[in-house]
Amino acid sequence: MEIKIRPYKPLDAWRVTDIFYNSVHAIDERFYSLQEINAWAQLPVDYLGWRQRLDAHCVHVAEIDGEVVGFAAMEPDGYIDWIYTHSDFQRRGVAAALYTFLERQSLDRGLTCLTVHASHVAKPFFEQRGFVSLRENRVERNGVVLSNWVMEKALTGGGAER
Repeated sequence: MEIKIRPYKPLDAWRVTDIFYNSVHAIDERFYSLQEINAWAQLPVDYLGWRQRLDAHCVHVAEIDGEVVGFAAMEPDGYIDWIYTHSDFQRRGVAAALYTFLERQSLDRGLTCLTVHASHVAKPFFEQRGFVSLRENRVERNGVVLSNWVMEKALTGGGAER
């Protein structure tokens, strides 16, 4: 199974939006309550709003056999805004491939640090890649307060995580 990373195209917007909603709504309620999940990825799906958000970011998608199965975006300063994988493709290396791509891009651009606001579910993923937690963070989404973790990773010139 080959995972191909490529730049997002506007034609990907619908699928990428569905991946976001699918992955959030597949989170086990041990981590976030149904109320929190619904606030994070509110229904009905706002495809137009997501299209505008995606078009305003530098997004890359992961494909397997030509199907978009995940996506990621990073700000120019090294803040990882999104890494999401469709629930049917989790634990197959998709998020790892997207992360490795972002880290290599960061090293190529001479960045010295990456940051992320990681959910409780994503925190172990980032810890395995050398991120450290700085503090717990609280953010309001649709009237519900969600918690996540502010994390960072110092980059060295030694190459991306393999």
